Amino acid sequence: MKQYIKTKRFPLLLALIGVILIGCSDQLDQPELNNNFAGGTDFSKTDDMIFSLIGVYQAVTARGWEQPLVVSTRGDDVNAAGDQQGLKNQDRYIYDNSFFGSRTLWETYYGDIIRAHTGMEQIERYIEFADADGIAKGNRYIAEAKVLRAILLFQLSQVYGAVFIPESSNLEDFANVTSVPTKDEVMQHISSQMDEAIPLLLDMRPNERTDLPGGVTKYTALMIKAVANQELKNYQAVADAAGQIISSGKFSLFNEYYELFKTPGKLSDESLFEFQYSDFGAGVGERVGHLYAPYGPNSWTPAVAGASNGWGFFEPSMKYVSFMLDRGETERLETSVFFSQKGIDSIIATTGYTAETLPDFVSPTTRDGDTNTSDVRSIFSSGKHYLPTNQLIPGRTEYGSNKNYIVFRYAETLLMYAEALLQGASNSAMTADQAVNLVRGRAGMSPLSGVTLDQVIDEKYAELSMEWGKRFLDMVRLGRNEELSYEGRTFSANKAFVTYHQDQIDEFPILGEVSN
Repeated sequence: MKQYIKTKRFPLLLALIGVILIGCSDQLDQPELNNNFAGGTDFSKTDDMIFSLIGVYQAVTARGWEQPLVVSTRGDDVNAAGDQQGLKNQDRYIYDNSFFGSRTLWETYYGDIIRAHTGMEQIERYIEFADADGIAKGNRYIAEAKVLRAILLFQLSQVYGAVFIPESSNLEDFANVTSVPTKDEVMQHISSQMDEAIPLLLDMRPNERTDLPGGVTKYTALMIKAVANQELKNYQAVADAAGQIISSGKFSLFNEYYELFKTPGKLSDESLFEFQYSDFGAGVGERVGHLYAPYGPNSWTPAVAGASNGWGFFEPSMKYVSFMLDRGETERLETSVFFSQKGIDSIIATTGYTAETLPDFVSPTTRDGDTNTSDVRSIFSSGKHYLPTNQLIPGRTEYGSNKNYIVFRYAETLLMYAEALLQGASNSAMTADQAVNLVRGRAGMSPLSGVTLDQVIDEKYAELSMEWGKRFLDMVRLGRNEELSYEGRTFSANKAFVTYHQDQIDEFPILGEVSN
């Protein structure tokens, strides 16, 4: 197991930690009932409990390329492109129960949830030998693992609706299941888990941590509680949780939206949690990375010769591009969409814009000098998943190498909070106008007065598109089926959840009886 979060506590021992964790990895890969971890580990060495926590972080952030795409590729902000027919079917709400992406999402997410439970159980073993300080630290580590587990469980339920809720690493718990918790039950479980975790977690931004910089804190858990309750339409709980984040005064919007998703934005004061990846400052040797190629254009002329292109699987929609142009968006549109000339020609052919009236930034060449030359698979690429080649560490050529993957950020907190107030909740952290205008101001948009619910929803569309399917979730929750019925698609409420893969139904026949 490689360490995904570099600790300031052990800056000179990273290589040694990697060696140590290789042995730890084998144990985390096995459910507790099948391993003899106690026989190979001295639990009286309580300082070592951090390795069990690091193992959970590694498991949760080690996402295969297809998994975020299965979570994210529905909604009117993004189209599936390329040659992945199962993903393209899903994007059109035609769910294929043989699509490998939905199978691996289920299998790997549950595998990593079980690993989180194994890590928690290992930490409990250390606590048996710990002094008072060690007990407190162990309880905090367990709380962190609960938060990491909740991220995966939330995304699983986002895709499938009704899903199992593991309570331990014991796989025998699933031997005779007779029911599957509904999405609402999953969201309530997540909210309750965050209530357990919050009092035990550090009261700081993730980037303020010195033991595990960027690791989970109290505010990560509050954010997860807020998004779970948003799905439940429990808007007062959303306002309360988001209001605590706002009132802390610890978070602020990163000043440059364009750079937020690139190297300068790593672990900014806007980040509530992000999956961390690193080339460790070196052009060769060990790296911990996510495969960003699916998001990039399948042909380009990079500013740095030799930098790899992408695969063209993930495409901002023309509906989104037109929406942003009509609003007069600049910074957010330039950031979110990596245009190609074919895409620009399509804008001119299908809208009222001409080559003369399009803004100058609508160009196949980014401000960093990379040129999108794709004319097949996709006509736009995601700018939020693009790392300029001049930000690659010399010697690294992989598309997006060294780039983090943002999961939750403060702009979303502000907009969720504003929506909750307009849905009838109350809170004194700030007004809905103030929350929305903070986000608009960073984007160079004029302030609003007396903001309406529709304006907040539009603001979320502009700000959060192409981020983990957040737009799709909003439209489903609000029953705005007409927004999801676009460019030949027809959406209805019974299309909210992806079909379970046949392999999962074969293993758990109860899934074949679920009606989401």
